[in-house]
Amino acid sequence: MLMRILAVLRRVFHAGRGRPAAVAMLAGLAVLLQLPEWSPFQLGQLALFDRYQRVFPRERQSAPAVIVEIDEKSLKTHGQWPWPRDRLAALLRAIADLKPAAVGLDIYMPEADGTSPEALAARLPEGQAPLRKALGALPAQDATLADAIRRVPTVLGAAGFDFETLTTARGLRSVPLRVDGGDALPLVRQYPFVLASLPELQAAAAGQALLSVDLEGGVVRRLPLVMAVGDALLPSLAMEMLRVATGSTAVEVNVGLTGIDSVGVADLTVPTQPNGEVWLHFGPALEDRYVSAADLLAGRVPAAAIEGKLVLVGLTGFGLMDTRTTPLKDHVPGIDIQAQVLESFFDGRFLLRPAWMPWLETVLLLAGGLFLIWAVPNVKPRIATLLATVLFVILFGFGFALFRLAGLLLDAASVFAALNIVFGSLLSSVFIEADRQRRLAEAALHREREAAARVAGELAAARRIQLGSLPRAETAFPGETRFEVAAVLEPAREVGGDLYDFFMLDRQRLFFVVGDVSGKGVPASLFMAVAKALGKSVALRGEAGVAEILRCANEELSRENPEMLFVTMLAGILDVQTGDLALCNAGHDAPWRRGPGTAPEQLTGEGGPPLCVLEDFPYPPQHFRLAPGDSLFVVTDGITEAMNGRSELYGTERFAAVLDQAATDERPAALVARIREDVRRFVAGAEASDDLTLLVLRWTGP
Repeated sequence: MLMRILAVLRRVFHAGRGRPAAVAMLAGLAVLLQLPEWSPFQLGQLALFDRYQRVFPRERQSAPAVIVEIDEKSLKTHGQWPWPRDRLAALLRAIADLKPAAVGLDIYMPEADGTSPEALAARLPEGQAPLRKALGALPAQDATLADAIRRVPTVLGAAGFDFETLTTARGLRSVPLRVDGGDALPLVRQYPFVLASLPELQAAAAGQALLSVDLEGGVVRRLPLVMAVGDALLPSLAMEMLRVATGSTAVEVNVGLTGIDSVGVADLTVPTQPNGEVWLHFGPALEDRYVSAADLLAGRVPAAAIEGKLVLVGLTGFGLMDTRTTPLKDHVPGIDIQAQVLESFFDGRFLLRPAWMPWLETVLLLAGGLFLIWAVPNVKPRIATLLATVLFVILFGFGFALFRLAGLLLDAASVFAALNIVFGSLLSSVFIEADRQRRLAEAALHREREAAARVAGELAAARRIQLGSLPRAETAFPGETRFEVAAVLEPAREVGGDLYDFFMLDRQRLFFVVGDVSGKGVPASLFMAVAKALGKSVALRGEAGVAEILRCANEELSRENPEMLFVTMLAGILDVQTGDLALCNAGHDAPWRRGPGTAPEQLTGEGGPPLCVLEDFPYPPQHFRLAPGDSLFVVTDGITEAMNGRSELYGTERFAAVLDQAATDERPAALVARIREDVRRFVAGAEASDDLTLLVLRWTGP
């Protein structure tokens, strides 16, 4: 079936040297460009528009707006949010004293103040009549805030909701908008419900505005200047603040043939998209836009910072801030976006995507596509690619130039994607070659899978051989009663670099060793086998002590070590008749000892570097005397550094706790099982990060 499809495609793309198929594709893509809601290129379009702004961010020419932020300093000075309404009233009075042009509140107050005197009086228990009466004589804090709102031209912010909640309403008090040219209501974003402040506060305010913004992929790119709650049109915060500041009677909405043409107030006219939105041209986040509410209440803000300005009041404290992402990848409070809107109005910098822009993009697509259809079949693929590259550079350069010079948003990304499709159809031979390469790749992949299966089988055999080379404690010392030993080794991969060994040097001396080769996998496993064999060979040569055994092993291993691996090792010799224990540590974790009635202790002491790090290093021995019933625990860091899914380490404290909880007469095999099970519970299925090895030696007495 696939071969039939490829044959059909070959005939289609070869017919007329691929031009008929390319023309058909070009026509379909031109129609698609006129239907943005069906366009598959929207993400590319938005990414390009963001790139325009990052290359040419708005340069602030004026500073008409200042943000009074309820920040961390304000919360630390005046208490956590929400503040009592009288404190918010004090903030508004402090702003009013500095004579702003208008104040906009990005704060919703749909419920009465629970800290107001009348609210506190209502919650008093019986028998508190004098206190209730005294509280009742105090002014209500909502009324205090309403009085403060009347002192300064204030616009209250509200939020549109698509669903009803306990605090939403179906409308709010507002100044009607003046609409010219048609009905604007069907064109704008409509909300059936609104979250607004108390009616008492609304009545005191000079205006009401909606602050709602619809995000695109989590980014604010557009902001509506006019919206609707139910059947009532409402302005954005920026437009309403300008109306209040200029003393205008209404915000004006002009409706044209394609939708809303502009929204204006006083002598300002802002061109908009057909739905009343504007594309925002963002500048960088600037600290000088902000004034701390704490500084304002303390009288530390000069009058020049507020006088005649449009003051926005909002929350920026940690955990309270409504963070928004801009095309510049800045994460800013929502109130910062309102300030940038006001700056854009005063700077006269509007981003425009007029109704004729899709037609211009279609013309560019047809012109570029027809050029490719004429040129590509007549030149070599290398030249065709060069021509297409030059065409794309011109296209994107034109888009950046329009943005820089006129603030126009040309969707060069969609045109680019469509031209790429046409270009690809013209290079139909590439598809044929790609199919051939795919079949070759499938054959190569099949061979690789076969090779991987062989390697997996070989690794499984290597694991069996490696683990089979380790001594088995249950059969190593038949009839022995003076000591017991148990051990476990679990590689993190198919094979690993940990090792352990134990055997009798003579009838009275038991030699044991635990090691950890740097790295994991096959190289570590091979070096582990060499280290284990050399260690045993050196130990069985004669009567040398444990320090000499390590020194000789270090010398032998360092001689042939092309991969520059090293081994941490803990070796010991136990006199099974007297309990005398000689230990030698080469960069390994110190062992643990626990005896009957004693807490676990780690046998720390002088040691040396891992084997293969320093040649001819004299490893110092440590000497201990075990009491009957004492157990020695030797581990690799695969236990203490075992990690769970939250990246937490098992650690020595938990290891010591497991030892402490075990019965003093518990046998080594049971102790090994107990510790291994506790590690499994801790790791809880997380992937092993290192090989795990544990050896437990218990001396029962002569």
